[in-house]
Amino acid sequence: MWSTSTRISRRDFLKMSVQGALALLGTAGLSGVYAYGIEPHWMEIKQLNIALAKLPSSFNQFRIVHFSDLHLGFYSNLAHLSELVEQVRELKPDLICFTGDLVDRSIAYMPEAVSILSQLRAPYGQYAVLGNHDAFGNRSAVTRGLSQAGFRVLHNEHIVIQKGMDKLHIAGVDDPWVGKPDIRAALLHIPEDACTILLAHEPDFADEYSRFPVALQLSGHSHGGQIRLPFFGALYTPPHGSKYTAGLYQVPNSLLQVYTTRGIGMTRFPLRFNCRPELTVMTLQTESIE
Repeated sequence: MWSTSTRISRRDFLKMSVQGALALLGTAGLSGVYAYGIEPHWMEIKQLNIALAKLPSSFNQFRIVHFSDLHLGFYSNLAHLSELVEQVRELKPDLICFTGDLVDRSIAYMPEAVSILSQLRAPYGQYAVLGNHDAFGNRSAVTRGLSQAGFRVLHNEHIVIQKGMDKLHIAGVDDPWVGKPDIRAALLHIPEDACTILLAHEPDFADEYSRFPVALQLSGHSHGGQIRLPFFGALYTPPHGSKYTAGLYQVPNSLLQVYTTRGIGMTRFPLRFNCRPELTVMTLQTESIE
């Protein structure tokens, strides 16, 4: 039995309930405003060091800017792309890598996007692979647009970057989910003792690619889940983007590391919560560097 001093009247109880409900609705409303209007435009420039097996000494401190998943046309427009390009230019990387989904489905922005992306230049080049949404849109138009912008699109092939006598290999596969990937063709003629970085849109294929002599896989696709709740994690992740969802991972029982960026744009729903868009700057280091 409650004492008379602690008993709550029905009227007071209803008043407290209404106040609590209004507080929850207010919090939900503010969260919705933040997730729609603030966080999707709050870019994080994430910097990290990655030690790679077999990295030649002359490539120690080599800087790569990695970005992915622009999804132009789905709440991401040319103004956002211009801002991103300016941020990349200010970082002055040695190499630029893009891991797919330039468009969401429509290629309407392609001519203007080519003009903006053409402003990106790095001393050791700009490289890209296609994502599943590029295939949904028009893969040939996206490939052509990226090429016109100065990106080398790696369709199951690799290039060699050379500093003196040292070499770093950059390989790329066609979209592993909806494309026609051929990892063996991409790595053909790369020596076993070489250091190779692989561009592949969907990160979870790292389990398959870990059987090959690749040191680091760069991926996107997952968007980090876009909405991540404390103590719960991502509410939703797409197929082939649920195991290596965001950040740096070591693939079990292998030497392969996979880095999955949270990406720039959005798809399915125009929201981000606890999962800011990401522009990644990675500095390569030899394994002896701590």
